[in-house]
Amino acid sequence: MKIVPLNANVVIKRLPAEETTAGGIVLPDGAKEKPRQGRVLSVGDGRRLPDGTHAEPQVGEGDRILFGSYAGTEVVVNDDELLIMGEDEILAILP
Repeated sequence: MKIVPLNANVVIKRLPAEETTAGGIVLPDGAKEKPRQGRVLSVGDGRRLPDGTHAEPQVGEGDRILFGSYAGTEVVVNDDELLIMGEDEILAILP
């Protein structure tokens, strides 16, 4: 099942968390933070403008993005943990 977000919302799948630090220390599950990077799975039509048209979304499907720790709403669809968030909660597009 594919989720189709409305307006300026996007559906994101978190990228896997880093298992080790830069110094090579393996992190236990309790010490890991939730990843703040993800891949865009689906994009809405864009923000509605005062004249009734939609602005083009700034992100597209497949983009790797960076977002805040508490951004979005977590949902589970077909055993996949996804995030639905507004496009304005996305901080950057990563190369």
